[in-house]
Amino acid sequence: MECVGLQIGPLCLHFYGIILMTGVVAAAWMTYWLAKKHGQHSEYVWDMLPWVVIGGVVGARLWHVLTPTQSQGITAAYYFQHPLEALMIWKGGLGIPGAVMGGVIVVYLYARKRGQDFRMWMDFIAPGLALAQAIGRWGNFVNQELYGAPTNLPWAIFIDERHRLPGFADQAYYHPLFLYESIWNFLNMGFLLWFGNKYQKRLKNGDVFLLYMLIYGVGRFALEFLRLDASLVGGLNVNQALMVGVVLFSAFVFVYRHKNDQSNRTVEG
Repeated sequence: MECVGLQIGPLCLHFYGIILMTGVVAAAWMTYWLAKKHGQHSEYVWDMLPWVVIGGVVGARLWHVLTPTQSQGITAAYYFQHPLEALMIWKGGLGIPGAVMGGVIVVYLYARKRGQDFRMWMDFIAPGLALAQAIGRWGNFVNQELYGAPTNLPWAIFIDERHRLPGFADQAYYHPLFLYESIWNFLNMGFLLWFGNKYQKRLKNGDVFLLYMLIYGVGRFALEFLRLDASLVGGLNVNQALMVGVVLFSAFVFVYRHKNDQSNRTVEG
């Protein structure tokens, strides 16, 4: 197998893995900074980090196993029939929704064990999570994956023939879907930092994470329209369906939590 990375003797340090870990470390530092800024136990970040990474990887792989993309030509049933294949993450297949869910579960268990406010910690984590996603998407670039429909736009990217999806061998240039999502996540991170700082006194614990989910969900839903190898379950794009649920849930909970804020300010005024 070709080594797309740094070859050190028999060992290959894949650029994809290096980029993902860069995103993880950047996210951890941002979470540490926010926790320290708010006078919390910032050292908890490094304590929980290994467990969050493990939870994220397990969740990401499970999501892929349950919702494989069309281009792989296999189904979830295949993995159930070949369980060892499900463990081979080096063969590709990690889903961001599953990574987020796995990480959130670990943070919840950790916060409960430490007697910490889970929602507060998710607010600290949210901007860094968006940053990690923004950086991590560049791993898709080096692997020539996660590109969109063919296009002749000036910023289209060239994809080698061996990385093109079935039925697109004669199409050389595509939408850089990874780049669109990376930019969206950088914008999400910037907005969350600005919003969390500007409205700090009016926000409740968990609000920043709700906004993260809402903004990411909107972007991911829209970008799925450009994706050529969507994860389909019963003919339904499962990632888009999930994002609809995430956006509606986040918006409802955020509005519900603040529905009395405006009326209270009016009465006080």
